[in-house]
Amino acid sequence: MMTKDDTEFLAQTGPGTPMGNLFRRYWQPALLSKEIPAPDSAPVRVKLLGENLVAVRATDGTPALIQERCPHRGASLFFGRNEEQGIRCIYHGWKFDLTGQCVDMPNEPASSDFHTKVKTVVYPTEEMGGIIWAYLGDPEQMPELPKFEWAQVPESHRHITKVTLETNYLQSVEGDIDSSHTAFLHGQVGKTDLEVSSKFFDSNKALRYLWARDKAPKFFVIEAPHGLTIGARRDGGRDHYYWRITQWIVPSVSMIPGEVGGTQRCNFRVPMGDTDHQFYRIDYIPQRPLTEGEKYDFETGTIHPELIKGTSKPVRNMENDFLIDRQLQRSGTYSGIRGIVEQDYAVAASMGAISDRSTEQLGTSDMGIIRARRVMMRLAKHLEDGGEVDAHMDGDIFYMRSPALLVEKDVPFDVGARRAMDAEEEWSREVEWASVMPVLEDEDVPGVKA
Repeated sequence: MMTKDDTEFLAQTGPGTPMGNLFRRYWQPALLSKEIPAPDSAPVRVKLLGENLVAVRATDGTPALIQERCPHRGASLFFGRNEEQGIRCIYHGWKFDLTGQCVDMPNEPASSDFHTKVKTVVYPTEEMGGIIWAYLGDPEQMPELPKFEWAQVPESHRHITKVTLETNYLQSVEGDIDSSHTAFLHGQVGKTDLEVSSKFFDSNKALRYLWARDKAPKFFVIEAPHGLTIGARRDGGRDHYYWRITQWIVPSVSMIPGEVGGTQRCNFRVPMGDTDHQFYRIDYIPQRPLTEGEKYDFETGTIHPELIKGTSKPVRNMENDFLIDRQLQRSGTYSGIRGIVEQDYAVAASMGAISDRSTEQLGTSDMGIIRARRVMMRLAKHLEDGGEVDAHMDGDIFYMRSPALLVEKDVPFDVGARRAMDAEEEWSREVEWASVMPVLEDEDVPGVKA
């Protein structure tokens, strides 16, 4: 059982905290590229790992992330003038270039060289996959950018939504790697499992039926260079197990399993402060553009959350009890809340801004969560004690997938799913391993009958 001190150790990510120092060893999404759409466009506020920053796109198109407070008297550079490869404070006109160096002090004597002695904080940034990435750690330990498959495909193949969630990052991460909640929190009532599976997942209804009917998966966890590979095993008929494989990537990234040929999904949980975080939801299809229907679902709150116009705040939130519909809860969805993301957010937020883990009663289905906490605490303490962490220096280790598939019962899941987890492999239902159908004993269910 965790103590309250353990909870604080995991939850606090501000400057100087052990977990904050761990997060700073990894590239983090800071904002969407479209938030600073053009050279010299308006500055944008960014809160990241307890630091208040502003993002700008310079005259040459280069993105930059700068400490919000002007080092002169602390005025906010959010109100500054983004011009000529730098940002100028509107209070006294001090200007800073993209390295943070002050290059102009118009209220000081022309003969003064004081400006050469003043510098503000600017963090390294890179632009990839529709996101501005930032590195807030030791420059000597900077890793390669993570080469996620979704960031390498054409823009037409992916959809990204950024959502501000008012809860600590960790309880949302733990929801992402908990495969046993899906049949409940995201389930339906008043219908058979088969009806639910057939209605919503026609293309893979045989596999989705297995997911719906076996509500108590067995968990297997493998420690890997990126973090953990978590296999949730369900009954797959006479000859197979049905595996849903989640990739958890240190410190707060999860790849959510999907059936071959369909959508792959990646969730980033980026701490703003200790009681809020930015959630980047990325859906993509490796080998084809999204259809108009898929884009419509993503853009209208069917799969990605519906946002309050002009903000990253979800329409359904704690202030309005997520617009829970009790009638729908009795006869429609298990939760009575519309939207998968909103359902996850509701339960995470209901735990409190920072969940007290000293009162938890964990079971076998929490194996992945327990292991992830141990990895995080071990790495952060090692860093605190003067050690170093690999921090995924090689960006290629992120080039992988999270499949849901059938594996023969006598084959370990990581062996049977090796090709499915390899992002170099074809992602199509035509491949041999994806065409396997379950042999089922039940009557009136999809799949091959025994």
